[in-house]
Amino acid sequence: MGIPPATVDRLLQENRDHECPDGPEVCVRLVAYADLPSRFGEYQVAAFWNSGGRHDHAAFVHGDVYDQEAVPVRIHSECLTGDAIGSLRCDCRDQLIASLEWIGQQERGIVVYLRQEGRGIGFANKIRAYQLQDSGYDTVQANEALGFRPDERDYGLAAHILGSLHVRSIRILTNNPQKVEDLQRHGVQIVDRIPLVIPPNPNNRAYLETKRVKMGHLLDVEQAEEPVEAPRDASR
Repeated sequence: MGIPPATVDRLLQENRDHECPDGPEVCVRLVAYADLPSRFGEYQVAAFWNSGGRHDHAAFVHGDVYDQEAVPVRIHSECLTGDAIGSLRCDCRDQLIASLEWIGQQERGIVVYLRQEGRGIGFANKIRAYQLQDSGYDTVQANEALGFRPDERDYGLAAHILGSLHVRSIRILTNNPQKVEDLQRHGVQIVDRIPLVIPPNPNNRAYLETKRVKMGHLLDVEQAEEPVEAPRDASR
């Protein structure tokens, strides 16, 4: 069972006239909510309109998360090449599938899907960065050569989405300490971090090693290349 229809109606009503005090760049509004049975389990999908006029965002909700504590949450940034096409240059699709499968087996949980392609630099720039990587740059060097930081993402939108669903605290599925810090800075109470164990493949091993060494991601890129494992619990 997901969020009850009466509660969904209340959430939609309170979002109808919502305006953010912090300005449109960090403001999203819940505008639609529907059942979404999937191959990963019974989900509901919430559509969030970004009042800044950019991309809409989504939350895929399993079970009743309203006013709940310690809700398992994966915050996933869009990756068209990985999520949709199955690119082996990254581990994005494997992380998304592992998260949906694991959360679908829990009592409740959320996958927040943010439209922050290419760690926030956009699709075209991501492909430009791929060109540079093909010439010998690593993922950090490529972003910097294009005039960007290694990671341009802002998780204020995710914090806003969780607040709109009245989630009181979360258990975050991530290997990225910066994501944890940014969410906490935006007021999200995180009670636990759950690692995502995604073994590397020959095409993304160097990419993952760069994320580990230069970006501080908590990865073990030396592990054997085996099928994707479900997330495993671990305290922060």
